[in-house]
Amino acid sequence: MSLPDIIREFDRVPASVVQQAAGFQAAILADVAGRRGALHGRIKALRPDMHVVGTAFTVDVRPGDNLMIHAAMSLAKPGDVLVVDGKGDQTAALMGTIMMTACRKLGIAGVVIDGAVRDSLEIEEMEFPVFSVGTNPNGPTKLMPGRIGHPVSVGGVTVHPGDFVLGDADGVVVVERARIESLIPLAAKKVRDEAHRIEAIKGGDVAAKWLDAALRAAGVLKPGESL
Repeated sequence: MSLPDIIREFDRVPASVVQQAAGFQAAILADVAGRRGALHGRIKALRPDMHVVGTAFTVDVRPGDNLMIHAAMSLAKPGDVLVVDGKGDQTAALMGTIMMTACRKLGIAGVVIDGAVRDSLEIEEMEFPVFSVGTNPNGPTKLMPGRIGHPVSVGGVTVHPGDFVLGDADGVVVVERARIESLIPLAAKKVRDEAHRIEAIKGGDVAAKWLDAALRAAGVLKPGESL
């Protein structure tokens, strides 16, 4: 039996876990997730100071058509991030000021879209977080079917509804719903370790202690040889 095009209910990362993970950088979470889950760099914040965190509400649309995004906005819950597979299309904007204003009023945490948006200056003034592949002044059509609440491919990453989403100046990372809680202590440890390393560098310890061994393993240095 096939699934309906619109899946209205699915499990989400608990709000308490979202709150705990929200304070980490996308880079930290991507590292402790095994350098997986980071969307392609073409998807970036409209402005570097934008930050988004929440649970994925997935939308699959045809290029240049935003009918299903309007439907998704009607179904999304506060704290959800609209994650839209727009097929990387930049010939028309799928969202603009009117839709973003409605998203904010509905409590939607932000938008991550593998496609274009418009009204970027107004969106910046709204301080509503939007991550996209760019902008285009063309408006979309509202004609074509799509899917809501299904797994989507956005920026080369498979995103399931309810997954954890975080975006900052470096880009967007997605972590599987069932995995994010287990990564929080690892992320906290990485933050501490990096802080200690930075302090050591500032104190004059700039040598990378692992480098010689890595160069030998790569065959750049001979056994026993050092830089």
